[in-house]
Amino acid sequence: MTTIKETTATQPISRNKLLGVAGVGWMFDAMDVGILSFVIAALAVDWGLNSQQMGWIGSVNSIGMAVGAVVFGLLADKIGRKKIFMWTLVLFSVASGLSALTTTLAVFLILRFFVGMGLGGELPVASTLVSESVEAKERGRVVVLLESFWAAGWLIGALIAYFVIPDYGWRVALLLTALPAFYALYIRMKLPDSPQFVAKASAKKRTVWQNMRDLLAKPYRKQTLVLWVLWFSVVFSYYGMFLWLPSVMTGKGFDLITSFKYVLIMTLAQLPGYFTAAWFIEKFGRKFVLVTYLIGTAASALVFGNAESVAMLIGAGMALSFFNLGAWGALYAYTPEQYPAVNRGTGAGIAAGVGRIGGIFGPLLVGSMLTSGYDISTIFAIFCGAILIGAAAVLFFGKETKQTELQ
Repeated sequence: MTTIKETTATQPISRNKLLGVAGVGWMFDAMDVGILSFVIAALAVDWGLNSQQMGWIGSVNSIGMAVGAVVFGLLADKIGRKKIFMWTLVLFSVASGLSALTTTLAVFLILRFFVGMGLGGELPVASTLVSESVEAKERGRVVVLLESFWAAGWLIGALIAYFVIPDYGWRVALLLTALPAFYALYIRMKLPDSPQFVAKASAKKRTVWQNMRDLLAKPYRKQTLVLWVLWFSVVFSYYGMFLWLPSVMTGKGFDLITSFKYVLIMTLAQLPGYFTAAWFIEKFGRKFVLVTYLIGTAASALVFGNAESVAMLIGAGMALSFFNLGAWGALYAYTPEQYPAVNRGTGAGIAAGVGRIGGIFGPLLVGSMLTSGYDISTIFAIFCGAILIGAAAVLFFGKETKQTELQ
């Protein structure tokens, strides 16, 4: 079994064990985000929310993710990947559980901000930790497989929504998302920190400002700007589309339970999307997977927005899940590879933070446009265009990092 090179001064950890420990934390994140899309639809009925209020729930979550990605990305370069991975997991778990007890939209939004901070900080830090702990020849595949735990979490979230929310309510569903706090204790005991962080810890200390400034210095400026465009376009479209899927289905005339069932079916396509991306990423490279899967996402979004039959809706929704989540896997593999260890957490965190700004506007755009009378086909055409911009940025300006040794 492959082992991680020099993970700690005492004990190595196997690649599969690292993937499992980090992946289960990733899965809990996805479970929370997945449940939220169903909770928004349920809250609209329970609290009588309009489209703009529904949009704000998803956007506040993304505001928290933007803040968390930047703050915790900077801290990951100062105090270590493992500690931040654990802290962010506890933060989002506790806040998510508390949000189940709220009775007003204002308090719910405040708690969703803290949930978002935990989520936004954990994801780039976890991918950085795994990237730094795996050999170059399999690094891309392992990080995409780490991302595949997101699909498992979404499926669990969809299953909880389908079986719990209709009979027991959205509060019980959210309480179940507090369970990952207990998993943080396991992480403290079992997960070593990144070998590259441990190796650089004894080097000359760098300031936060130095790490941020270097992102736009000549050696890294081009890849930084490519990442920012790519992250913004992917996150803007993902949260705009996927957080609204159950609500879009109810808007097309399906009842809540039927809508949940159809979205659950669409979610199943995420897993083969990840697995095929994991296979192709070491065979054809990061740029190939990103561009191909983003173009597939754009085409699927266009078809979904114009679908009129149930078969076309489900087929396009499954294609959307397949291509979009495969692209996400490649994005998390690609991002940490652009920077050296001294500012890798900062670079990945700020790129994710820029992306989360897109996640703020995506759900708000949908809510605002629906309120103004625009139909779904127009809205999804906008997301299609945004995704194509991200694909073009990678295709023409991106740097291929297939099987390169991390600095």
